[in-house]
Amino acid sequence: MDSKPWKAWIAVATMAALVLGGCATAPAPTEQMAVSRAAMDDAISAGSTEYAPDEFRIAQQRLNAANEAFARREYRLARQLAEEAEVDARLAATKARSVKAQRAVAEVRESIRALKSELTRR
Repeated sequence: MDSKPWKAWIAVATMAALVLGGCATAPAPTEQMAVSRAAMDDAISAGSTEYAPDEFRIAQQRLNAANEAFARREYRLARQLAEEAEVDARLAATKARSVKAQRAVAEVRESIRALKSELTRR
């Protein structure tokens, strides 16, 4: 019994499995899309639209592009864009909180300065 036909068949079957496996689509990134939307909501709550508008706009554009890619079933692209949108939204939220904190510190310093000035006048 010649084993060469079997070896050839196994090689063809293996190649077919690899090709078909490589063509398989990525799973829908529904979880990442939800995480990205939650990050956008957090950015809004942090005041990003006022204190980090450029970063927020970029995050919104990327999330919109991710939604469009998702609708076209381009799941790898949708995941990548959603991940980028999440990072951008977190940056916007962090920047907004930082700006608000810096302003609060400035107000406290001004209050301290005013109190010291008032004390020296007495």
